[in-house]
Amino acid sequence: MTMMRFNPHSELADLFDDLFGNQKKEKMERRQYDCSPATNILETNEDFKLQVAIPGVKKEDVKIDLEKNILNITSEKKAEDTVKENEKYTRQEFAYGTFCRSFTLPETIDTDKIKAEVKDGILTVVLPKKEETRISKQISIK
Repeated sequence: MTMMRFNPHSELADLFDDLFGNQKKEKMERRQYDCSPATNILETNEDFKLQVAIPGVKKEDVKIDLEKNILNITSEKKAEDTVKENEKYTRQEFAYGTFCRSFTLPETIDTDKIKAEVKDGILTVVLPKKEETRISKQISIK
């Protein structure tokens, strides 16, 4: 079974657009980028991994800050004006704008070793656990 996001109001909005045309002002044609991109959080014995879906966002447009134990990821997805003078949109569903995502990190994270990379529209932030918190061993019984 595949899980998909569903907005029950989008079909109604599409119907109105189809019936009456897109009568919104040009500024309103560009929808705001979803304020909260989809995120996966994985945990291993060694680290946590944040995977943030940012398709179409350039690496240079992503900013990651750490303030105390709060990790902030901000970005802007800029619209590219590729419409020629003799063209106009009859439907525009691409989303543009800014987002900010904040995560409270546990004290077990080694903040000096945090790494991040973007590949195929996925930002991956690796949050290594401190050495003393990730030691697991078996204790023998006497």
